Amino acid sequence: MPERPRRAQPPAADTTIHNRDWDIEQDLDGQTFTRVAFHDVDLSEMSSRQANFLDCTFRQCRLNAATHTGTAFLNCTFTRSRFFDTTFVDCKLTGSTFEHCTFELLKVTGGDWSYTALPGANLSRATFTGTRLHEANLTAARLTGATLHRVDLTNAQLHRIDLTQADLRGTDLSALDPRAAELEGAVIDPEQALVIVTALGLRVG
Repeated sequence: MPERPRRAQPPAADTTIHNRDWDIEQDLDGQTFTRVAFHDVDLSEMSSRQANFLDCTFRQCRLNAATHTGTAFLNCTFTRSRFFDTTFVDCKLTGSTFEHCTFELLKVTGGDWSYTALPGANLSRATFTGTRLHEANLTAARLTGATLHRVDLTNAQLHRIDLTQADLRGTDLSALDPRAAELEGAVIDPEQALVIVTALGLRVG
């Protein structure tokens, strides 16, 4: 089993970028940013492909309507940042932490979000498809009306998660305690139903 990344305090930044609107025409493809602190930076409508953000911090940043493809945000910290209509395709966010962020219409396809910390996050109506969220912290997260198709939630922290009206078909629910979650109106497949029945200590006769 791979070693779980430590969620220590983010390292001191080597570079700080603040109060700046980035030119959406700026080419981020293939660029690497290490230990950069982004403060109040508007990254809206920006796109990146195969870029790397390593041990970076994003505070009060706007990533609205941005599209990131194959980009890595490794061990990054996002605080009070906004992801309105943001799209991540095959991105890696392993070990990243989100604090007091907003995620309206977030769309995630593929990628690895293992060990991310999203406690209490409001992910209502977000869409995750084929994404790995192994050991992610989703304690008390709100996913009302969200879509989670074929998502790997193995060993994720799901205590007090709200999955009301969520579409969960094909998602690994082995870590879910249905007695400590809101599931009213959620859509599941027959295999998942058996997992939930078993978790409740019931037997199908």
